Amino acid sequence: MHGEFKVPGGKLVVVDLDVVDGVIANFQLAGDFFLEPDSALEAINAAVTGLPADAEAARFTAAIQQGLPRDAVLLGFSAEAVSTTIRRALKQATSFRDYQWDLIHGAAESPQMQLALDQVLTEEVGAGRRKPTLRIWEWNSPAVVIGSFQSVRNEVDLDNAAKYGFDVVRRISGGGAMFMDAGSVITYSIYAPSDLVQGMSFADSYAFLDEWVIVALKALGIDASYQPLNDITSPTGKIGGAAQKRLGAGAVLHHVTMSYDMDGEKMVQVLRIGREKMSDKGTKSAAKRVDPLRSQTGLSRAEIIDQMKATFTGLYGSTPGEVTAEETAKAHQLVAEKFGTEEWLHRVP
Repeated sequence: MHGEFKVPGGKLVVVDLDVVDGVIANFQLAGDFFLEPDSALEAINAAVTGLPADAEAARFTAAIQQGLPRDAVLLGFSAEAVSTTIRRALKQATSFRDYQWDLIHGAAESPQMQLALDQVLTEEVGAGRRKPTLRIWEWNSPAVVIGSFQSVRNEVDLDNAAKYGFDVVRRISGGGAMFMDAGSVITYSIYAPSDLVQGMSFADSYAFLDEWVIVALKALGIDASYQPLNDITSPTGKIGGAAQKRLGAGAVLHHVTMSYDMDGEKMVQVLRIGREKMSDKGTKSAAKRVDPLRSQTGLSRAEIIDQMKATFTGLYGSTPGEVTAEETAKAHQLVAEKFGTEEWLHRVP
């Protein structure tokens, strides 16, 4: 069995192993990481060999840490990264380049339609009717998108939302509210087979699925990095956040919203949680917490999106795609039956 894991912001970890009578045999670690002393490599190999193949990640990590020489130095990877790679090998996990990717950048849609498309396209990938896909959203009206488990009344000032023309909608993934003024954010979704994140914890998979956009932002001159659990940030402020939903149909939905030209003062009028975060951090202005891409690059939103698309295609390959008529029809049905209903929006009052 063979597994690979590119540590976000770090190096490539590769493992090869056999499973004999339920235990790991012939384990070999490799990669472009740095490791001192040389004997530490064999120490890791010996620590993993003989462990049960059905062991939890924590057991692999503990065995590696205990087996390392006291003076061992690991650069570009960690015991946890080796553990993740082992689990990926055992689960026969895939990588980005194992797939042919569609890249969709379509016309603007309503907030409810965008959320319905997220569910439909994830389900289509899980059913094998659609290739893995990267989709970049466009908006035709401003919205607050709350997480699946958030309370409407606790998160949103509905009077101010109406005053500023914001729809309030609920997505299927967890996490916090997204303040999405038209033209002020960049949002994308990845629809991928679950095999792409096999063997990864949620924390690992967030950074793994967004590493390409960190590369794209760095190419634009932004010192971007991933801050666990789900934030994309820079030394001058937060850029965006991710959310994720793994569907039983065998696919994962991962979507990210990054601020391009955020009106922080309007945000804290519409989002109640925005006021609480400002108070908790002793910050008077939301603009100091959410640093827009416009101020860091001086580029148009379209230019930043072009760099993102070029980076993804350069790393993993992609072909231009589009939402099919059948998928559009399914999404419209979901808007009518779910995302556009008061029952769905207020399922957590």
